Amino acid sequence: MICPRRFLFVSTPVGPLGSGGGGGVELNLVNLARSLLERRAEVCVLAPEGSHSADLPEGVIETVTGLPPPYAQSQRRDQPVCLSTPSLVANLWQRAAQLQDQFELIVNWSYDWLSFYLTDFFRTPVVHIVSMGSLSDAVDLALEHIAYRYPGRLAVHSRAQAQTFAFARAQMAAGRDPFVYLPCGVDLSRYDFVPEGNGALCWVGRIAPEKGLEDCAALAEKTGRPVLLLGHLQDPAYWQQIQKRYPRAQLDYRGFLPTSQMQQLLGQCSALIMTPKWVEAFGLVAVEALACGVPVITYRRGGPAEIVSDGETGWVVEPDDVAALARAVERLDSLDRSRCRHQVEQHYSLPAMTERFLAWSEQIVRNPIPAAREGGDRQWYY
Repeated sequence: MICPRRFLFVSTPVGPLGSGGGGGVELNLVNLARSLLERRAEVCVLAPEGSHSADLPEGVIETVTGLPPPYAQSQRRDQPVCLSTPSLVANLWQRAAQLQDQFELIVNWSYDWLSFYLTDFFRTPVVHIVSMGSLSDAVDLALEHIAYRYPGRLAVHSRAQAQTFAFARAQMAAGRDPFVYLPCGVDLSRYDFVPEGNGALCWVGRIAPEKGLEDCAALAEKTGRPVLLLGHLQDPAYWQQIQKRYPRAQLDYRGFLPTSQMQQLLGQCSALIMTPKWVEAFGLVAVEALACGVPVITYRRGGPAEIVSDGETGWVVEPDDVAALARAVERLDSLDRSRCRHQVEQHYSLPAMTERFLAWSEQIVRNPIPAAREGGDRQWYY
């Protein structure tokens, strides 16, 4: 078995590790890096200035300066590619180019056109863990090029995420799948199982329009239940609008917290509510909730709907239907919280994720420059 031992991770540029700005990508990256280090692999993480993690040894994270790109969710699909000056993304990849010969595999965690475009220009193989669905025409073209030119280099977290890309749907219809599937995993030792909830609901995530917090606020007013809010405050104006629109909602915002504190609060709640207005690639917080024994109520939209076993570990309701959320809340007592924990133990543990990642990376190291598929030499970028 050819198992690569030296990995260079290029982090998401939208926020420093530890800030919450990168959402579940931050936790996923740190979890995998720590797991690989425990297996005696060498890992270096290039990340924005200000990044930190108590879970990684000193010296693993190397910080890079520059201006971050805007959130892809806030841009138009046809937004032209434009780099900030000085560009954090460009600086991250310039440093990656300087270090590449010290590593066997470069793992890109960013969702950015330049990160995908530069795949062609590295001697060391670059693989991409794609953290979002289709949001940008330019990014879609770059991913399509990689799918043809470098089969097996793209990983996504869920089938729902994969289906958002038109080029992927076309390939699947022809009997090919351009993606490797890499569901996220958590370290179960860091999540305490709580056998009974306190009646409160919980909502966790970046406070931004695509996360649909307004539906949870409407649910709080409808049911009279308090809601604990945890996560990075990305859009203060959006948060203020929700508070004004739903004055009777009991919303208790505690900010972005480390995993140890977050899971203690989340675990006491009776349910996690997920109300995405976009296609979530995965929904790592759903796994975190289940690890604590907390059932998840989510819309039938994106990755969370693939995680939750409807009627066993939570409820999956039709998108944007607050009344359906309320009905699901009233049925929480019929669920066995121990099943929630068991589902994570069976399918979403960190060791399971690490094994999947290592199997994928072994394939790339064995065949670093595969023959391009038909159409692989097309100029996708112009």
